[in-house]
Amino acid sequence: MHLVQHELRLHADPTRVVVRPFHLAWQASGPDLERVQRLAREIVALDPRTVRAELSVVLRDFADRHWQIEKVFEDRFDEIEPKLGLEGLALKRETRLLIGAYFCHEYSYAAAALMNPSVVRHPDQSGLQEGCIRILLSLRAVGEGHISTIAFREGIITRDRELTLLPQPGFATAAMLGPHREDKPSDVVSLYRQKDSTISGTVIFPITEAQRNGLEDLRLLEFERDSGKSEWVGTYTAYSGRDIQSELLRTRDFKDFTLTPIKGGAGRNKGMALFPRKIDGQFCMIGRQDGKNLYLLRSDTIDHWEGGELLLEPRFPWELIQIGNCGAPIELDEGWLVLTHGVGAMRKYAIGAVLLDKADPSKVIGRTANPILSAADEDREGYVPNVVYTCGAIRVGDDIFLPYGVADSSVCFAFVAISEILAAMDYSARAVG
Repeated sequence: MHLVQHELRLHADPTRVVVRPFHLAWQASGPDLERVQRLAREIVALDPRTVRAELSVVLRDFADRHWQIEKVFEDRFDEIEPKLGLEGLALKRETRLLIGAYFCHEYSYAAAALMNPSVVRHPDQSGLQEGCIRILLSLRAVGEGHISTIAFREGIITRDRELTLLPQPGFATAAMLGPHREDKPSDVVSLYRQKDSTISGTVIFPITEAQRNGLEDLRLLEFERDSGKSEWVGTYTAYSGRDIQSELLRTRDFKDFTLTPIKGGAGRNKGMALFPRKIDGQFCMIGRQDGKNLYLLRSDTIDHWEGGELLLEPRFPWELIQIGNCGAPIELDEGWLVLTHGVGAMRKYAIGAVLLDKADPSKVIGRTANPILSAADEDREGYVPNVVYTCGAIRVGDDIFLPYGVADSSVCFAFVAISEILAAMDYSARAVG
């Protein structure tokens, strides 16, 4: 099978930074709260000249590296003010800003790795030449403490397999926590993009305790709602540092987002991938419920999943340890194309494909006996060697456009003809049974 690999490769970048809360004041109580309040009192006790001088140093060091940093400091002060024990004090703006600065820190969100991408059609397809498509990539960015966040990149693909990514903005900003909506359960988190920030400049950080150590491997897709309009939905793994939980990211415009835990027994697993539309009136999902095999799940609601029926077991040498999905199924005339990953000897990862019946996706029509892509040559080296992995591809004309992670370290891009994938499949009962 002939893959056309693009020369572009994305790497970790320690220069991409955002301002984050410094968690000295995060849910502080007991001795920690006393420390927080003591620090606040010490800053308030500084004479005005010292406050101005210290604030000037902070602004000189960081104002050119971040968007509206004075507003960030003031917002941070407003957030923690109820815990500071400063009731009744009329503080000058410089003091408020300096206190906010002490409770912030600069975080390099992609310093360690950039990996495991997925891709969807961009919500805005206007102004393009015929045959071109505007895309939106989601990326797993890993920073200090090995905490995973969700980052984005926008780009354009031409009919000639040319890929161009838009330049990243000079400033990156974290998506902000919005007010809780009364029509949503208490565990649903609402976020919004900064008004002056682009999608490519927005980073989604962990918010809840269940997400504390990362938002991992977003499998983003464009979902066709019953109204015929599109909603962008992605499954990801929330990692607390001890436990995992599958959750949903949902947005209609990439300006406002909700993060929703998946209820039911299936939500305790990772690697779930939603079909891009309902089938026979039900939501459908591909999952790996036992850590080894692929299952088909059905549900009447998008955020509650149970059970599932066995769909596929490892059969070929390159996948004998385990198989999993590599993103949302892609609808073709011939059926549902599901990219899979397999793990073989020496924990070497490879990417293959399965074709499911369009009307009844529990029926496997065919599968690739050999990988479409496997770790080789320079694509073996990195933080986790011998891994190639994707969280979602899309159809572009007669091709599949495949962004993929290499060795949990960088991101590459390839095109492969749909006809070649289908021609490479084994349609025998031995393969699909």
